[in-house]
Amino acid sequence: MNKNLLIIQDLDGVCMGLVRDPLTRTLDPDYINASKLLAGHFYVLTNGEHIGGRGLNQIVDTALGAESQTAAHQSYLPGLAGGGVQWQDQQGRVTHPGVSDEELTFLRSVPDKAKAYLTSLLNKAPYNLSNADIDLLCHSAILDNLVSPTININVFHQHFPQPELYLQLQKDLKGIMQALLDEADVRNLSESFFIHYAPNLGRDAQGERIKFARGQDSGTTDFQFMLQGAIKEVGVLVILNHYYFEQTGHYPLGESFNARTAPRDQEKLLALAEQHFDPQQMPRIIGVGDTVTSNPQSTASDVVLRGGSDRGFLTLVQALGARFQSDNAVLYVDSSGGELDRPGLQLDRLNPLPGSQPNRHHDGICDQNDPLNLNFVFANGHQQYITFFRDLAAAFANA
Repeated sequence: MNKNLLIIQDLDGVCMGLVRDPLTRTLDPDYINASKLLAGHFYVLTNGEHIGGRGLNQIVDTALGAESQTAAHQSYLPGLAGGGVQWQDQQGRVTHPGVSDEELTFLRSVPDKAKAYLTSLLNKAPYNLSNADIDLLCHSAILDNLVSPTININVFHQHFPQPELYLQLQKDLKGIMQALLDEADVRNLSESFFIHYAPNLGRDAQGERIKFARGQDSGTTDFQFMLQGAIKEVGVLVILNHYYFEQTGHYPLGESFNARTAPRDQEKLLALAEQHFDPQQMPRIIGVGDTVTSNPQSTASDVVLRGGSDRGFLTLVQALGARFQSDNAVLYVDSSGGELDRPGLQLDRLNPLPGSQPNRHHDGICDQNDPLNLNFVFANGHQQYITFFRDLAAAFANA
């Protein structure tokens, strides 16, 4: 096996199932142990976080039987969280490159502000929820992440028997997130933050497009208050910069390169890579994600809105493979088998989709003209991917 390999992987829906209550997430210990066999060649890239009560590190500790977050087992998943602004190594050492103290101070206040806004909203029509229900739902829904505080409304999708209430909540939450941005503006932080919707329908001049619920599709479930620059495609270059250092002892983009100062346009990111990364050292990159959307606007229109929080970084992985002729691969994990209503694949096995041919059409995921070519899809979800990952790690270690 070629050792010049780099795996960049999302988390929720990929190596663990999607659940209504994020506090119930679990990880397979065998997956964690397999990741250690790929040390230096495997990094995560997530909009969640490593640290805190809702963070991945606590899930790792629980899976390995550790009582508290210590570096004793040295089995934390290395890579970027918070969309690209929270870096962690395998020992659990965390830094926030490019993030100011003023920004961190405001971010720490967001969960309490979000609860106050949400409580006020849910006390009134059309929701009219009791204080006891509001407290219980908010406890699950408000994720007090340090650099990506989030309102996750999965529990509301189950709680509201009327789908119109869930749809109204999505609309109201868009207003709540704007109110938080307005508060940041008052504190001279107008250029610091943006709202990330997951899943979404791509971006326009106003930012990311929310994906409203339709039929059985719950649409946007995560309303994340994020730092500007915290987008996954930028994280690909941050990870590549670290990979080159691990292999050569040199940071091609400089040791201080981070998501806050990097360009956000794909062509500029590609140009930066071509200028600074040695093609002879460029690894074969495998990008793995589960959140990709494709939604035609009508049967009479050719307009298709394409988005999803993994689309950007998977597209960049694909583009880097073409520019550097590094035979990159994009892997898609069908996460529709979890507790959430997500578009799913009508396949029953790992299915190769040759990059030389147009994508097959998968409702809500990709379309015939989609520029993102999924090289492989794991139709049986995260458990099928974990089996593949364990086999790959074992083969890599024994090569």
